[in-house]
Parts: sequence; structure tokens; C-alpha cells
Amino acid sequence: MSQVLHVFLTESDRAHLTHLIKSGVSSARIQNRARVLLLADREKFGDGEERTREQIAQAVMTCIPTVCRICRLYAIEGLQSALSEKPRPGKTPKITGEIEAHLVAIVCSDPPEGQARWTLKLLKQRLILDGKLEDISEVALHKRLKKMR
Repeated sequence: MSQVLHVFLTESDRAHLTHLIKSGVSSARIQNRARVLLLADREKFGDGEERTREQIAQAVMTCIPTVCRICRLYAIEGLQSALSEKPRPGKTPKITGEIEAHLVAIVCSDPPEGQARWTLKLLKQRLILDGKLEDISEVALHKRLKKMR
């Protein structure tokens, strides 16, 4: 089971979070995280009033693991880490600029013998034959062609 890390906000952090909520300029996600941190602050409510993770989650209308994660991020990594997300790398696209240029050249050329036009299946086969791709779906080709128009 993970350890519970308590949040003790500094005066400057508390002022910054209050400003974020009151100004309304930041995104709803950041404002929600700021509310969680303000509600979880042990310094401000050190006079015996301690909110549980369940009470905070209910007040902010989020789940308990989210409250725990935000508090843990603040305690370990600081305010900015608790308010913002780390970038997600995502999957690298199969069709790069070079392959896209080759695809355009193929589409602009005459279709194969016996064909009236290029089909997605023919384009896929041609790209694989040319050694540009190992495998790609016809749907991915369709989406890329649609974006290029």
C-alpha cells in the first residue's frame, strides 16, 4: 500500500493557487488540481480540522486516487509538477515526410496497367514493394491522403 503524504503549502504556494482559482484564466484541470491542494493543506487547517482524501474527492468531484496522486506529486516534486501533466510521447507515425512525398508522387503518376485509378490497396502494395514501409493499413493511407488534400 502506498504511503500517505501530507500537504503543507507555503504561503506563496497558497497565494498562487488561490490566484489560479480566482482569476479563472487557467484550464479547468489546473483549477481542479489547485482546489485539491488547497483542500488538502494541513497548515491552514492545522487547528484540528483535517479533511480526509474521501472528503476532498467528494468536494472536488473527483476520485480518491486522483487526490492521492496530486498530493503525492506536490510532496515529492513540488507545485508545478502537481498542477501540470508530464508530456506523453505517443506513437511515432508510420508515414513520415519522405514517405508522404513518395505517396504523392505515386498518386500523381499513372495507375498500373489495367487499372482506371489508384486504389488504397494498390497504393499500399506499391509502398511495400518500393521498400518504403513494411506494413500499413489502408485506413491509415486513407487518413493521410485526406489530410493532404
